[in-house]
Amino acid sequence: MLDSIRSPEDVRSLSSEQLTALVGEIRGTILRTVSQTGGHLASNLGTVELTLALHRVFKTPEDTLLFDVGHQSYTHKLLTGRADRFSALRTFGGLSGFTCRGESPYDTVSSGHSGSALSIALGMAEADRAAGRDRWTVCVVGDGALTNGMVYEALNNCIRSHDLRLLIVLNDNEMSISKNVGGFSAYLTRVRTSPRYFAFKRRLENGLVRIPLVGGGLARFARSVKEWLKKLLGQATVFEQLGIPYVGTVDGGDLPRLEEVLGGAKKRGGLCLVHVLTHKGAGYLDAEAHPDVYHSVSPFDPSSGVPQKPASGFSAAFGRTMCALAEKDGRIAAVTAAMPDGTGLTEFAKRFPDRFYDVGIAEEHAVAFAAGLSLSGQRPVCALYSTFAQRVYDQMFHDVALQKIPFVLALDRAGLVPGDGRTHQGLYDVSLFSSVPGITIVSPETEAELCCALAEAIGKDGATVVRYPKGAPRAGDRSGFTDLGAVQYTGPEGADIAVVTYGRLTENAVQAASLLPDVSVRVVKLLTVCPLDTETIRAALGGAKQVLFVEEGVRAGGVGEKLAALLSGTVKITIRAVGGLFVPPGTVAELEEMLGFTPRQIADEARRLVGKEDAT
Repeated sequence: MLDSIRSPEDVRSLSSEQLTALVGEIRGTILRTVSQTGGHLASNLGTVELTLALHRVFKTPEDTLLFDVGHQSYTHKLLTGRADRFSALRTFGGLSGFTCRGESPYDTVSSGHSGSALSIALGMAEADRAAGRDRWTVCVVGDGALTNGMVYEALNNCIRSHDLRLLIVLNDNEMSISKNVGGFSAYLTRVRTSPRYFAFKRRLENGLVRIPLVGGGLARFARSVKEWLKKLLGQATVFEQLGIPYVGTVDGGDLPRLEEVLGGAKKRGGLCLVHVLTHKGAGYLDAEAHPDVYHSVSPFDPSSGVPQKPASGFSAAFGRTMCALAEKDGRIAAVTAAMPDGTGLTEFAKRFPDRFYDVGIAEEHAVAFAAGLSLSGQRPVCALYSTFAQRVYDQMFHDVALQKIPFVLALDRAGLVPGDGRTHQGLYDVSLFSSVPGITIVSPETEAELCCALAEAIGKDGATVVRYPKGAPRAGDRSGFTDLGAVQYTGPEGADIAVVTYGRLTENAVQAASLLPDVSVRVVKLLTVCPLDTETIRAALGGAKQVLFVEEGVRAGGVGEKLAALLSGTVKITIRAVGGLFVPPGTVAELEEMLGFTPRQIADEARRLVGKEDAT
């Protein structure tokens, strides 16, 4: 059936039997595709019926549909003309794993980070009201996003906007990435565990409506009495107490009931929040049993499931080092934002529960909270993914660096990140944080360097960013490198060219040098990328007058530009970095090829710079 679906219009005319068949086919397609490409599985399996109901009740794309985060939009993609390309999900040149404006007019925003969609939806609905448009704006927000402060800023702003055509769908699956944390999660648990109350309310309203002549009036009167009693007895939901009309809870697997409730909210008109209970991993037993494991997966065999392996590579090394250091120093604490597994802190959380804090999807709060720990004598390490550190610039500036306190920001997934694409690349942290006075940034290439860098950072009195890529290091033998502290180098004095880089690309630079037997090359690796030790770097260059700087980060404000300014007039620097584009999905190898970071491409550029491009 999926082959015949070209747009949501095709779905609106289907019978209940056809819809049941389509639901099964969509789930099978998602499972089959994600098992081959990797991606966000559990949340998408849980929102098939909800997405179908939204497209059947609302006339998209005239009515606008937003998904907060956007990683649960796979069914949406399948229903909006992209089924024939879905097998290329999260691949180079293929579909994004998130909503993407460039892919389809049905994707209202390009989204990949949590918490912002409700604010955008509110702004769109306000603009529609001002322009006299009668379209609806529908925003699907996960319960995990309710740990994000921006959601509450939007909800607070909704209070004066009851006449907006804005529908908020709270997609409550009891999970974010890992298990939900915090007071609001506990509150939603109390709300969602009152099914008898909601069933009684529905039966009463349906019974009253059936009474001839007066049934509709009685139902409306009962609703008004109910609202009055709830407020009098303090039983109204927090949304109702904020003045936002609330409907719930609704079984997210019951397609007819979903259509009934969503249609009722639409007919009512005006602002409304519908609370939908979905089941992460629905239809695939392994994902239902382990929704955290199946939140985001690499390719796997559906018949045997995802191997439940611990974190590996840099993430695992970070976790082991944190545990070892915490054994010796009772001041060390770990803070993360809904990423204990991904950042390698699961074992730390088990061994040191009193010094581990998962604050939910609230990166800004995580850094400010960790700053408070530091101000009271602890040594906090705040572990985030690099892409989410974009959110904490203000806190790193105002609450950390300005206070001149001990603080470590550990950034996993720095540099190029496979699969997730434009919203999740870790290419911006160096450019961002190097502009803040007093911050040190280190970029280790090996696990051993990561362990040393972390220990040194925890022992310092200032703020340090320790950044490292996803996966295992690729470094070969580094015994031939001379160590100058913040800088290492290998190669002859007075080389034709010095290739300067840091982090993961060091191995590419070493391999590039081996491809140039007729060119003398010195490879210089920066361990500390901010602040730059100009004199040590000059010494490491060994008299080379030609420098090729290769940077797995953005050019604007990056290390290459800063080094070029410091060495201006003494050497000629050519910079190869990321500039002028948002990097799409792909493997790291594919993205390095696209950006000119492979050993062969570096070697070709070095040969051109020294005037030997025609040599064999």
